Amino acid sequence: MGYQEEYRESIEQPEQFWRRQAEQIAWYEFPQSILTQNERGYHCWFQGGKLNSSYLALDHHVEAGRGGQLALIYDSPVTDSQRKFTFTELRDEVAKFAGVLRAQGVEQGDRVIIYMPMIPEAAVAMLACARLGAVHSVVFGGFSPEALKERINDSECCVLITADQSVRGGKKVPLKTNADKACKSTPSIQKVIVVQRGGDPVEWQEVRDVWYHEAMASASVDCPAEAMDAEDPLFILY
Repeated sequence: MGYQEEYRESIEQPEQFWRRQAEQIAWYEFPQSILTQNERGYHCWFQGGKLNSSYLALDHHVEAGRGGQLALIYDSPVTDSQRKFTFTELRDEVAKFAGVLRAQGVEQGDRVIIYMPMIPEAAVAMLACARLGAVHSVVFGGFSPEALKERINDSECCVLITADQSVRGGKKVPLKTNADKACKSTPSIQKVIVVQRGGDPVEWQEVRDVWYHEAMASASVDCPAEAMDAEDPLFILY
């Protein structure tokens, strides 16, 4: 079936079309219905279906025998560094960080802000949130403390993930300092997890702040992906 035929079917017979797409996904529980309408007139998709996007992105490929294949290639011209992760390696990193988040009190439905450079740990954080059923929101690392504060307060975020610094245009950007300024007016924040990239000193709140590398050093890979409803929120994008 070509594109025009598939497009026409999606318009004329949406339930049939989307059932066929759903059959290509590894569900924990296949949906009882594909498309229904509730008493208020709203359409509901894939009711009764259980799945997890972190599992689909990682574990499913490992179980299919692709664990040794590359899943993520990081090549930064800014820092002149390269890192590669296979599906198995990335799954383990994500599972470990999901366990770290859970140990810091993150539960299904909680909101987590990711205010980071474009580094592998940012992708790990997104997938770890999805693994737990937490709702992540990526905030551009170039945004000001005020912009970050507004997004934290609007989402009622409980955990902020950041780095001590990033590099933009050849200059250091003090992400942790910006995060500290934002958190002065964000009562929902309970923990700030910090990826260490540079060697410059940063202000530290012993009860609130957590070094990423220290938490990951003792984390276990035993953190299965939660079964989520098909319409559960995955992320917030401002």
